[in-house]
Amino acid sequence: MQVHRAKTLLAVTVALFVTLPRAGVAAADDKKRAEREALKASLLQVLQREPLNASRVGVHMMSLDDGSVVFSQNADELLNPASNVKLVTSAAALVTLGPEYRFETEFLVEQESDGLKAKTLYVRGKGDPSITTERLYAIVGDLFHTGLREVQDIVVDDSWFDAERTPPGYDQEESDRAYMAPTGAVSLNWNAVGVFLRPGEAVGAKGVVEIEPQSDFFVVENALTTGNRRARRFSVASDAAGAQQKIIVRGQVPEAGGYMSVYKKIDNPPMYFGQTLKQLMNARGIKVKGKVKLATTPSKATKLVYVSTSDTFDIILKRLNKLSSNFVAETLLKTMGAEARGAPGSFAKGIDVVEDFLAREVGIPRGTYVMKNGSGLNDTNRFSAAQFDRILRYMYERFPLAPEYLSSLGIAGKDGTLKYRFDGTEAVGRLRAKTGTLENVTALSGYVQAAGGEKFIFSMMVNDYPGRSGPVVRGLDALGAAVASVGSSMGPGRAVAELASGEKANSPTAEVSSRVKTYLALGSQRDPRNIGFLRTAWRSERDPAVRAVVAESLYQSNPQDYLGVRTLLDSYSAGTEVYGRLRTVARELAVEVPGLGSLVELAASGNAEALTRIIELAGASSGDISSEGEMAEGLGAVARTAPEELVQALRGASAQEREVTTSLLARGLVQTGEADHPFWKALKKSLGSTDTKLADFARSLEGTLSRKVAEEKAPRPQQLVPAQVVAPASAVQMGPGPIERTAETRPGG
Repeated sequence: MQVHRAKTLLAVTVALFVTLPRAGVAAADDKKRAEREALKASLLQVLQREPLNASRVGVHMMSLDDGSVVFSQNADELLNPASNVKLVTSAAALVTLGPEYRFETEFLVEQESDGLKAKTLYVRGKGDPSITTERLYAIVGDLFHTGLREVQDIVVDDSWFDAERTPPGYDQEESDRAYMAPTGAVSLNWNAVGVFLRPGEAVGAKGVVEIEPQSDFFVVENALTTGNRRARRFSVASDAAGAQQKIIVRGQVPEAGGYMSVYKKIDNPPMYFGQTLKQLMNARGIKVKGKVKLATTPSKATKLVYVSTSDTFDIILKRLNKLSSNFVAETLLKTMGAEARGAPGSFAKGIDVVEDFLAREVGIPRGTYVMKNGSGLNDTNRFSAAQFDRILRYMYERFPLAPEYLSSLGIAGKDGTLKYRFDGTEAVGRLRAKTGTLENVTALSGYVQAAGGEKFIFSMMVNDYPGRSGPVVRGLDALGAAVASVGSSMGPGRAVAELASGEKANSPTAEVSSRVKTYLALGSQRDPRNIGFLRTAWRSERDPAVRAVVAESLYQSNPQDYLGVRTLLDSYSAGTEVYGRLRTVARELAVEVPGLGSLVELAASGNAEALTRIIELAGASSGDISSEGEMAEGLGAVARTAPEELVQALRGASAQEREVTTSLLARGLVQTGEADHPFWKALKKSLGSTDTKLADFARSLEGTLSRKVAEEKAPRPQQLVPAQVVAPASAVQMGPGPIERTAETRPGG
């Protein structure tokens, strides 16, 4: 009996040990299924909202833990990925070159040199994309310590790359912006130059323009003047001028306003490098008596005196992906071509190396995608979300390259292009991804470890969306935050509700005025240390008018920050919710309409989207005497510094907005009192354009504008109510009866 009982007890115990784990596994599986279903429901909820439901969207998400596809929608559709192409370029480069690869720049002299003097100093580059002015000065110091004291000529040899400076896609955009910088086997400062501006000693004095780095490579045309404290409307243009670069500065900077900086591309990388090298050598004590020339280095008649090596490739990779550097991406393409297919490196050779990597290593056949450049710029490339996830998974499993690849990506809420995204969500610190942004294109692809510990890869691309990019970016952020919330107490549903809702709540006018006054004061400090606070305020603000002012304060805190510019443009609209209510606030606070000055400043620098926004605001100002006056003044400033860009913006405007804007522009041109205004020159240039439609438009605009200018100059009947009279009510009492005033006004006219 005792033996029987013991056997029974043992059997029950064994059964429990066998059954309990199975029950635990089953419970865990049930929990995972429930979490996956909640995630899918949350993702679908976001995708069914505007504007994503009216866009072309491709989404693919996978679990790295079990390899299952968590969510997929149009995952095989080929879409424009914008800068997500850099994920492909960087993966191929990391595999091809290796994380310890270093770029070399060689300095040589003729064989007969005694080390003290040299007839020629040869500089032979191999594509180093990381040489800065500071590093070049250190190189010059090392050359000095080799004993070199005098050089006749400097010869720059960039034959490691072919002569094609920019890849396919760059031809779709005529721009001198730094992100359009050309490649070069010998390059400096990412082939961009800093232009620093500051006011003169008094209003009306000539402004100061300084170039960094300064050298004989630059020719500066300075038409900058010092204006009042509101004057911050200038343009900087960079144009090739033979073996030099011409920098043209127009406009005004405010009195006692401190310095401002703008970065522009240069067009001749080897001459830029050579002339800067000459300047630094003379400053360090190595006399350069002759010229800077471009040529190849003789193979046998020279000897090596110094080699400059870059940081290891994994460090350079961080600049590529975290900061989304087009210049580094295209340079890597040529470097892969030179190293794997032989010099000179070319874009075609680089693309061939990438396509071979995708087919041989990742399993993505040639012809199933389109890749024409390494940066993703403009309408040039096509990939699917599923293909990106395949690349991401391959790199995750490719140890020891995986750590370098993952660490090159921006971290949500921490750094890179994701520094100010995903605030207050589980994604902060957990999500690493590459952003992509073009006109009507937004993308985000990368990795995330959810709050519950599971790891995912994802790729999300949106093309052809209606309206602005802000709501689309918020939608993608909601998708990413939902995945990051899997396993948390918040859950995907709550994460989506908080991040993607974007609910608007108009506050009472008095409250709005007080809050606007506070944020305007913060923006006037122009202190980058306020950016974190302002970002949080912008993210949480629900009143669209206040949100637009917070966005302006963000921009004013660092005008060079692309994300600040993007936030302002996305937040400011011409409707009654923003511009209309801010005009009311401006009357109460007796200030210029908040945000308008910053938008004019951006438009005056040639920003195409800001120009479009200014034209929309001009249309919305019709009938408001005070606002019309502000817009006329602003358009006059824009026409001076960005005349050709304004012609193009007017060409793309609606007929109604163009009519109102042209009338205000005519008033602004008359106010300047200049018969030879730059805008008339831009119109004449457009008249001779090979684009017949542009020429026809310019001809029509010239006629309309000439007529409106003549009307503005014509004597006007005496106004019963002068412009400077304050009319806070709907009627102004004058004499025996009221004069009706339907247009909005503010103190000071």
